[in-house]
Amino acid sequence: MTLMTLFASLPVAANEEDLATALTSGDVGLNFRYRYELVDQDAFDDDAHASNLRLRLNYSTGNWRDWSGFVEFDQVIETLSDNFNSGAGTSSTNRNRYPVVADPNGADLNQVYVQYSPNKDWQTRIGRQRILLDNQRFVGGVGWRQNEQTYDGVSLQYNGFHNTIAQYTYVANVNRIFGSDVAAGDHEQNTHLLNVKVALQNDWSAVGYAYLIDNDDAPAFSSNTFGLRINGSIKLGEHPVSIQGELATQSDATNSPVNFDANYFKLEALWKYNTLTAGIGFESLGSDNGQGFRTPLATLHAFNGWADQFLATPATGLDDLYLKLGYRFEAWNLQLIYHDLSAEAGGDDYGTELDLSLARKLGERYGLLLKLASFDADSNAFFDTNKLWLMLTANY
Repeated sequence: MTLMTLFASLPVAANEEDLATALTSGDVGLNFRYRYELVDQDAFDDDAHASNLRLRLNYSTGNWRDWSGFVEFDQVIETLSDNFNSGAGTSSTNRNRYPVVADPNGADLNQVYVQYSPNKDWQTRIGRQRILLDNQRFVGGVGWRQNEQTYDGVSLQYNGFHNTIAQYTYVANVNRIFGSDVAAGDHEQNTHLLNVKVALQNDWSAVGYAYLIDNDDAPAFSSNTFGLRINGSIKLGEHPVSIQGELATQSDATNSPVNFDANYFKLEALWKYNTLTAGIGFESLGSDNGQGFRTPLATLHAFNGWADQFLATPATGLDDLYLKLGYRFEAWNLQLIYHDLSAEAGGDDYGTELDLSLARKLGERYGLLLKLASFDADSNAFFDTNKLWLMLTANY
């Protein structure tokens, strides 16, 4: 039987009705996110004042024969103040006198994919999609920036093994935060991402991963990373201590212009006492042959200080010893983080940073965030940097 004969034998009217219902009976989502960002950096005479609004509209279809679809559009609009450099050539040259705030103006097709999920064990997505693996240290969506990072490719998730979730993604293109109008915003790939999480006893879990990045447009990002991550908790008296440990090794791959082998290590402990959380952690990104450990797909803002001084690992690597303190009172969440940052090779001091955030929900749909970052440089390779944010969100 040919394909055309097969389609002709189907009850057309019923199929069209079912498909039409799936397409029109889905859910619409609308999000507004306004943010003001101030950057005061010693390398610039003028401070950056960035004021922009992101509008996000998405639609998820209903289910038709185990298939569904999703589409999402973003629009970033500069409002009130554009005295900032949005980076990578996305703003006019007369704005180069300002520090970078990487939120370029413009529209973006953020996600568009079809999903096939025949049962609870299998899920397949084909198209442009968000990929967030573990804590996004190696693969994430850069969700802090107004234009999110998404991926063109095919992803598979299988939950059929005992206590195990296996995810594989083939990435053909990375849609970076700068947008497709500039070279830095669109990186063609031949990348494979494998992540397997196994649930162990007593709320412990282990994750093994292999991230094989082949970047045609930025060969320096091409690398093979293999790692193991452990998460769990123990009791200290009557109160839990969350433990996170991770080891990874990385080497150059495919078209990388330089040979190197570098290691990654992280250990963190967080103690929770009612509404108070306190913790300590150490993260090390190694170096070799003048190359620092690479994390080109990461959500970088979440690591090594909110002042974003270490979006690229220095040639001598990076050691980050940090302390965390969190407190929840009524609807407010307070977070304080201190970083002591130095070279992994040679031990030179890079600087210290203090980060502070205060956030709360306003009803069911709205949110408020106040955030500060202050980096104090101890090396001539860096500059004292202070940043302030005010952010308002609304979800419908």
